[in-house]
Order: sequence, then C-alpha cells, then structure tokens
Amino acid sequence: MLKPYDIIIIGAGAGGIFAALSLLKENSKNNILMIEKGNELSKRKCPIDGDKVKNCMHCDFCAIMHGYGGAGTLSDGKYNITNNFGGELYKYIGYDVALEIMREVDAILCQTGGKDAKLYSTSSSKLKSEALKYDLHLLDAEVRHLGTDRTIKILDNIYNFLKDRITIKLNEEVIDIEKQEKFIVTTNLDCYEGKNVIVATGRSGSKWISTICNKLNIETRSNRVDIGVRVEIPHSVFSHITDEVYESKIMYRTRKYSDLVRTFCMNPHGEVVTENTNGIVTVNGHSYSNPELHTNNTNFALLVSNKFTEPFKESNEYGESIAKLSNMLGGGVIIQRFGDLIKGRRTNESRLLKSFTIPTLKATPGDLSLVLPKRQLDDIIEMIFALDKIAPGMSNEDTLLYGIEVKFYNSNIEVDNNLETNVKGLYIIGDCSGVTHSLSQASASGIYVGRVIK
Repeated sequence: MLKPYDIIIIGAGAGGIFAALSLLKENSKNNILMIEKGNELSKRKCPIDGDKVKNCMHCDFCAIMHGYGGAGTLSDGKYNITNNFGGELYKYIGYDVALEIMREVDAILCQTGGKDAKLYSTSSSKLKSEALKYDLHLLDAEVRHLGTDRTIKILDNIYNFLKDRITIKLNEEVIDIEKQEKFIVTTNLDCYEGKNVIVATGRSGSKWISTICNKLNIETRSNRVDIGVRVEIPHSVFSHITDEVYESKIMYRTRKYSDLVRTFCMNPHGEVVTENTNGIVTVNGHSYSNPELHTNNTNFALLVSNKFTEPFKESNEYGESIAKLSNMLGGGVIIQRFGDLIKGRRTNESRLLKSFTIPTLKATPGDLSLVLPKRQLDDIIEMIFALDKIAPGMSNEDTLLYGIEVKFYNSNIEVDNNLETNVKGLYIIGDCSGVTHSLSQASASGIYVGRVIK
C-alpha cells in the first residue's frame, strides 16, 4: 500500500527546509515527508577534500552539490536581503512581502546559530559613488555572511528540530510524479501518496524537473546561463571594499559589446573549490567564519549572462559545452595568470610557480582563450581593467583566473502568485523554478509556500 502524507517535499535544500519549517509553524499536525537523494550532513564529504593533487572523481552524486542542506550547505553561507539580484520572487509575491520574508529567514538563521554573524550593508557605502566614476554600479543589499563552518552548524540544528516532527528520507531519489486523485511520488526505493507536493530540487535538478514538466504539461521558458571565470587576488587588493560591505555586487556594461558583466560570490580570505554539476566540473569559492581557516587571498566570479531565443534556445546546453571543453583541455579546472592571458600565451607550471599570488586550488595551468568565446573573454578583460580603477592591483600580472565558472539556471516554470503550477497541489519553489537564484530568495519561497498551503 502507498504511504500517505499531507505534503511531500522533494529536495532538502534551502527551499525545502524552510518550507518544512513554515508548514509546521502554520499547522504542527501536518504529516510531512521530505525526500533527498543525497547524504546526511556528516557524510557530505568530497572524497578528495583537502587533496591538492587529485582532480574531481566524478561521483554519482556530488557531495558538494547534493545532500541535506542542498548546494548552499558547503557554500560560504551568504544570505543577501534584497530584490535587486538573486531572483525575481518579488514579481510573484510582492516587493515588500519578499523583503519581509527574507528578513524572517534571517531571523531564523540567527536563532539557530547565526546571531554572531555580521550583517553588512551597501546602502550608505561611499564605494557606490566612487564606482560610478568608472561606470561601475554597486547594487544595494544587506548581506549576512555565515561562513561554511557556521552554516553547517545551523543546518544541523534545524535538522535536529525537523527530524522529530517530519519524516526525512535521505539517499532516496525521486524518479517520477503522477497526478491521480492525489499525487503518487515514486522513488528508487518506494512509492508515496500526497495531497500536495512541493518540488525544491535546486539548480542541479534542472534536467529532471524539465522531464516532469513536459510529462504534466507545465509550461516552461528558457532562462539564461552565466559564463565566466573565478578571480583570485591577494586579500589586500579588495580589503577596503570587503571590510566594509563584504559582498559587493558590481555591474558593468562593456564599451566594446555593451554586455553586462557582474561580480558574484565574493569570498574574502577564502579558497577556490570545484563542484560537479551533472558530471561537469566547474569552479566556485568558499570562505569561513573561523579566522584559523582564513587564507591570504580573496576570490570572486566575473560572469557574463547569455540568453538565447531563436533558433537556439538551450542556454544551459551552451554553458555545458563550454565547460566540457575546459574539462577536456585541462582534465578539470584550468588556471591562468592574467598577465599571460593578456600576452596571448599559456600559463605553464614554471610561470605559475613564479606567481606572487599563491593559488588555493590545484588546477591545470593552461590558456583560457582556447575555451572561452572571444566575446565573453573580451568582456571579462575589460571588466578587470575597470575594477582596477577602484581596486588597484586587480589587473596585476599575477591575478589568477580559474575556468570555467558556469551558473546554470533552470527554465522559468509557469507558476502563479502562490508558486503553484497549473497542476493543482503541485508547487515548484527555489532555484529549480527559475524564479529564485539565491539562498535567501529560495528560503523565502519555501516560507511563502508553507503559508499558502491549506
């Protein structure tokens, strides 16, 4: 017999976790099942973690991307309270409501272990006017930086609260969703029945959720893909900025192509890391709250947005093809000195060893101009020279560039103002919906859905 539940949550990332908290707050008697294909927190270990020699082993499920807590668990734990970036949740639930719920997310994080994490703000920063002199635009936001280490503790505290109140199934993968009188959710291990289903599978669930939407005749629209590099510099180069605002979201419109380039995921005193998305190795960054884990470097991404319409509409496939080329040429991640890139030559082991900036990730010295399309590469180079005006040293020869960094976005799924699809009782939230692109907005979408499900 099918095991019955009031609500089934698919995915135990930010959206799913906060949906569960919200559902319990609204009605503690809700019979809730949460299904997650990855491991529990304590087992979310990359098999080559700390090994500066080995490259990605291409595990079936990447421990960095999957498991309780979602991809945000082993990120540097930045929660941006803003409607200016990180998604368009406000278009569905209202501008003020979105901000109010993001502040509720922040309050929960503080109550469960994050109260000592500093809340930064860019609203009164002198940096904004200084940046405008060079056509650089600093976006307004408040940001709570938890750090990778503190994020893990917070998620563990929330897990200990949830495990006695809902049913949590880990290491179990949802294969299919059917709509009969109620929903039938089939996994690789069992079948479950639910009155309502919340899908919160994150960006890594993009291909699976597209299959489900096609099957259930839920309309989707192609989204963008962001392609670029991760920059690593001495911490001192950006310290006057990161000490004040921590996460500086800076936008720049290039003069050559009029393309938008942006900074993303800034990690002061951080380290560069790899991640595996659908078998493709890309690059990312972490930072920790514990000073003992700090490095002498700062890293962040420079990304160019790409969206296609006709005749080609598959933005993610475009990004995947570029990342696959990088993997093929470098056996994983490629690293290049900015000076070598400008001079049109490959970085080799000898040149890398002479670098004054010591890399925090073992990567293959190479030539990113053989991987990145010329337009995106020109955009990134122009952005680096622009940033050098407000952060002298950015365009130093020993500035390190890692590639490729790709941010995949799910197709925008047709949902109403309750984040409900045309299939009554099926809600799609967080980054897998294409509505949100950040931890704070994904979490807020979970709280909102928890309020509307009756």
